[in-house]
Amino acid sequence: MIVLKKVLVATDFSPPSDAALAYGRALARTFGASLHVLHVVENYFLRPSASAPYMVQEAKTRMLDDQLTDEDRHQLGARAVVEISDEPADAIASFAKAQKIDLIVMGTHSRRGLERLLVGSVAEHVIRTAPCPVLTVRHPEHEFVVPDSTERAGHHDSAENDPGRH
Repeated sequence: MIVLKKVLVATDFSPPSDAALAYGRALARTFGASLHVLHVVENYFLRPSASAPYMVQEAKTRMLDDQLTDEDRHQLGARAVVEISDEPADAIASFAKAQKIDLIVMGTHSRRGLERLLVGSVAEHVIRTAPCPVLTVRHPEHEFVVPDSTERAGHHDSAENDPGRH
């Protein structure tokens, strides 16, 4: 039996991360788990920057908070967290360990070849170091999470109403 009490979605605000958030929400809802959404901001405090580092952190916090709905907050106990680190994968794994997360859901950019070698893969590093299972989501890819309105409508369909089902 799979028991999920805490689901973590790690996001970089990309389309694959948006897809991961949809999966994370659905899994948290299905298992009655709480939802944590984490974004790791590069440590601008140690580098020269055109904008004040605290302004960057505040902007990312607002962006992250905007991704959560009232339903996320009330039904899933969702919380948005921004961490500062030069090593996003380590920060994600450390957060998961400290918060006793049961599942990490994150998008993957599916980099290949030289790009992967030069940029690396945060998802791959998280998979290797996380204290719990990690579900990676590509976008676009085969999606089995359906929007709520479609989901509700699907519950009313029966085999008799669908000539393709026997």
